[in-house]
Amino acid sequence: MSGWPIGLSIPVIVSVGAALAVLLLFWGSTIVVSRRLDPARRRIADLGPPDGVAHDRGLGGRIADAVRPVERFVMPRGAERESTQERLRHAGLRSPNALAVYYGVKILLLVTFVLLWIACAYFLLPNLRTEYIVYLALAVGFIGLIAPNVWLDARVTARQRLLRNGFPDALDLLTVCVEAGLGLAQALQRVADELEVSHPELAEEFAQVTAQMRAGAEREAALRGLATRTGLEDIRGFVSLMIQTLRFGTGIAETLRVYSAEFRDRRMQRAEEAAAKIGTKLIFPLVLCLFPSFFLVAIGPAVIRLVEAFSFVSSRH
Repeated sequence: MSGWPIGLSIPVIVSVGAALAVLLLFWGSTIVVSRRLDPARRRIADLGPPDGVAHDRGLGGRIADAVRPVERFVMPRGAERESTQERLRHAGLRSPNALAVYYGVKILLLVTFVLLWIACAYFLLPNLRTEYIVYLALAVGFIGLIAPNVWLDARVTARQRLLRNGFPDALDLLTVCVEAGLGLAQALQRVADELEVSHPELAEEFAQVTAQMRAGAEREAALRGLATRTGLEDIRGFVSLMIQTLRFGTGIAETLRVYSAEFRDRRMQRAEEAAAKIGTKLIFPLVLCLFPSFFLVAIGPAVIRLVEAFSFVSSRH
């Protein structure tokens, strides 16, 4: 087995990886044990959490505790940090430890994938060249780093789709509640209660808006928080419209009725657009799945008969 000029070999890489794994294990164990044995923390834990606050002592809490001592080395700063926090809010992950858990999982996947690849290469591919092992280890580590990004993007897309699908129904209910004489906060709370089963994500957002209003926050700030948490253009437009209505004192019911009708038209346009795309999307399944089987059934017997006829003629000659 050839190696690099610097003298790297598979046993050396495995030894270094094992040493790093043992170091990380002892480091994490030391942090956990020190936190458990800290007298101040034990007394605080015995007192229990404050009213309305739940301790996050699950896997996410442990990952956040492990990342916190090295936070300045593994977590970004500035614009990237704000962008990641915004994506986490759009995904519905609003825990104080969400950012630390996210980057902790990235580092954990990076180390785990690299060590697993080195172990598999050592035991299953003993003849693989050292430089190939290193290159593939870098590729596997990169996959471990981007896997949480892909998962987060998929979660954001799925949640925004659910919010977008439930928003027209919420607008209709909100219009009915406001026209019935309810105030804005009471109407939002009633809509949240009604949508709790059919659209729980949107119901949770509306319930948080009403909770902020009851806690003393201004209505404009609470509505802007709704647009920030969801990240949807439709909800952002609704929030802007409601803020202008509250600021200039116009009728909320009339504004909601107009916007609800416009949004229903927009939903119908999206449905028509999706229906028009079905024919194009069916081309690939038809060509790859249906047409081969159709040709096999339609032309297969004739081909078999031709082969038999030619074989019979050749045998006669």
